[in-house]
Amino acid sequence: MGSLFRSEEMTLCQLFLQSEAAYACVSELGELGLVQFRDLNPDVNAFQRKFVNEVRRCDEMERKLRYLEKEIKKDGIPMLDTGESPEAPQPREMIDLEATFEKLENELREVNQNAEALKRNFLELTELKHILRKTQVFFDEQEGGMHTTESMTRALITDESRTGKAMGPVQLGFLEKSQEPEEYLPCFVAGVILRERLPAFERMLWRACRGNVFLRQAMIESPLEDPSNGDKVYKSVFIIFFQGDQLKTRVKKICEGFRATLYPCPEAPTDRREMAMGVMTRIEDLNTVLGQTQDHRHRVLVAAAKNLKNWFVKVRKIKAIYHTLNLFNLDVTQKCLIAECWVPLLDMETIQIALRRGTERSGSSVPPILNRMETFEDPPTYNRTNKFTNAFQALINAYGVASYREMNPAPYTIITFPFLFAVMFGDLGHGAIMALFGLWMVLKEKPLAAKKTDNEIWNIFFGGRYIIFLMGVFSMYTGFVYNDIFSKSLNVFGSSWSINYNTSTVMTNKALQLNPGSNDYSGTPYPIGVDPVWQVSDNKIIFLNAYKMKISIIFGVIHMLFGVFVGLFNHRYFKNKMAIYCEFIPQVIFLVFLFFYMTLLMFIKWTKYSADNENKNLSAGCAPSILITFINMVLFKPPQKGLCNPYMFGGQAGLQKFLVVIALLCVPWMLLAKPLMIMRSRKQAAHQPIAPYSNENGDADGGLNQHNNVQADGTQQAGGAAAGGGGGGHGHENEEMSEIFIHQGIHTIEYVLGSVSHTASYLRLWALSLAHAQLAEVLWNMVLKNGLQQGGWIGGIALWIIFAVWAVLTVGILVLMEGLSAFLHTLRLHWVEFQSKFYAGLGYAFQPFSFEMILESSSNSSED
Repeated sequence: MGSLFRSEEMTLCQLFLQSEAAYACVSELGELGLVQFRDLNPDVNAFQRKFVNEVRRCDEMERKLRYLEKEIKKDGIPMLDTGESPEAPQPREMIDLEATFEKLENELREVNQNAEALKRNFLELTELKHILRKTQVFFDEQEGGMHTTESMTRALITDESRTGKAMGPVQLGFLEKSQEPEEYLPCFVAGVILRERLPAFERMLWRACRGNVFLRQAMIESPLEDPSNGDKVYKSVFIIFFQGDQLKTRVKKICEGFRATLYPCPEAPTDRREMAMGVMTRIEDLNTVLGQTQDHRHRVLVAAAKNLKNWFVKVRKIKAIYHTLNLFNLDVTQKCLIAECWVPLLDMETIQIALRRGTERSGSSVPPILNRMETFEDPPTYNRTNKFTNAFQALINAYGVASYREMNPAPYTIITFPFLFAVMFGDLGHGAIMALFGLWMVLKEKPLAAKKTDNEIWNIFFGGRYIIFLMGVFSMYTGFVYNDIFSKSLNVFGSSWSINYNTSTVMTNKALQLNPGSNDYSGTPYPIGVDPVWQVSDNKIIFLNAYKMKISIIFGVIHMLFGVFVGLFNHRYFKNKMAIYCEFIPQVIFLVFLFFYMTLLMFIKWTKYSADNENKNLSAGCAPSILITFINMVLFKPPQKGLCNPYMFGGQAGLQKFLVVIALLCVPWMLLAKPLMIMRSRKQAAHQPIAPYSNENGDADGGLNQHNNVQADGTQQAGGAAAGGGGGGHGHENEEMSEIFIHQGIHTIEYVLGSVSHTASYLRLWALSLAHAQLAEVLWNMVLKNGLQQGGWIGGIALWIIFAVWAVLTVGILVLMEGLSAFLHTLRLHWVEFQSKFYAGLGYAFQPFSFEMILESSSNSSED
């Protein structure tokens, strides 16, 4: 938990591994997840690294597994997921895995090809079956006299393009076969076509053949399965009658262009019946073979589904290990791998144990070597979190990762974030809904996490389940203080106000006043929160406005002042005395002497003035305005004297002038003190004599070490004369003085103006709280109140409907939309108003080599 307040101490280490033991050692470090490796080959192409072939083999295995996964999902077969993560297999096991995947892929592809061929054959036989059935109807439509083919080839030829009149039925010129050459004998073709292509197909036939064809078609009622993709398609049977080989060639080309499938169809009824019987027999045989093929495919996929998750984990671990090994360097003997890595200082022993365990697994006799290195590079930031603190840490990291060893705002945010949210969202009922939703996600954490849905909104809610739960609990508390539950009040302790009017006065007057100075008020305030009598008062908004506005300013000033004091811990840790004297002290004085003094006036006003005070100057009517008092104080303007005393206590005028003068003096203090001290320390360093070379204590740098002390954790701390001046040179050794003046001026202006604007920014606590309460009241009066006013059985039914509408609007608008609005405003108050007082956020996150993180990101990407 200590690293939550300040990031872990990190150290840069150099790791020497024997080539035979490197794989097993990296595997152990991946299970541990505490080492961040650096790329020692930044200029080497990815395809020229040592283990690129192994990575390619892993990619190929992963491709085969994805193919198996797709086929398994297509059949709806559940994949076994035990939740366990198998260890990374040894390199020699890769050959067995490759052989297994190759065998499964080839077997499955062969089964799929056979099944597709069988389904295509089945489709053709099914279409032929429908053609034989439908064409039998076409041929049987004409009864008696005329030859069947001749009767079906009689057409209506319309010459509307020329005359606009329809001509009568005309014989297509069929004569006896003995009287006509072969090329003029009547013929027909039959086939099937997609139903949506049929109208265009019919028009094309008519235009291309100039009306010398006769088309009959009938729909196939049941859908047919496309063997290539398994989609259901709807088709129609058609038969085309025409005369001559020329039309035959033209018709076949049109059919080919519209991708219609042609089938042989005998003209004689007996031949058609015999063919139909043969087709049915073949369809039955194909059904049997298809069933056996599907059973075999299903067995193969079921067997693969049992191990697929584990196979994915093994392959991804192997691939991650070889990717990491590609970051290493080889020594000159080609027998040792050299790596550089960032590790937490507290986990050095754990990492050493993992390396020894990996060496033993590999059977190597050469132990690994882990040496600490000194560096001027900034280490990564590593804050240990658990499932509760992780969500709050994510909020901070979204703004910026903390600089190394900088104070972490996350532990304070755990309390201040839900509290400031609750100030805006204070409602006992709405807070209970939010708290119950968060509690449900917390209690059902494991089954909900196991579902691994790809719904982004749900994943955001589930990731912040503890934040939602705390926001709901805190909102219930503030709602109890506001005495607000779905815009109504709870009279738990009994009101401190009483009505002393008689019945007739109350019934005949719509608006009556209760005087706090008379017997209407008992003199004992409501034990906790707001008295429920304010719920029915007409000046409720005026009273709550003044109350919530003042507490918003109070919370804001305390929050900002706390942020400034957190910055003090940063200055003390980094031993930056100059920042304490030149920044922290004037910042605190400026904030306390102006804005904290304003909050003290609020408490003085609350405690000193009351409506039942016998002293007229201390009555409620004589209480001065805090805002006017503060404005007059800053402008050195004396207040207007009237019947009431404009000052709250003796000596207030002189004290206020003193506070403003000191606060104004803090501005040049913040602006000039630090640059001038840096100039002074640089001049002193320039006039110091060069120390003679001395190597008595084994110090090769001699006197130079008086100025630069490199810490073991990799940070550089100013020393010597600069440290004697309070750390004057820290962070500014190579910066021009003009840049230092400009930089300090920007920070001074930002803090002075920010103190004013940030204090006003906390008024959003009051504004959103008032808006939320008014929206709840409007929703109650406009919706649910109408349902409660109706009686009888009709009123009961109406109440059910109106309550459902009210509940949906309450959850959708007041809980979700208003909750999101309050969440975003709270986030802004922490990012800007609070963290700007001490948080730089210029670091980079510690990203260790961790199998858990790699597998999680891989599963998320595969689901997307």
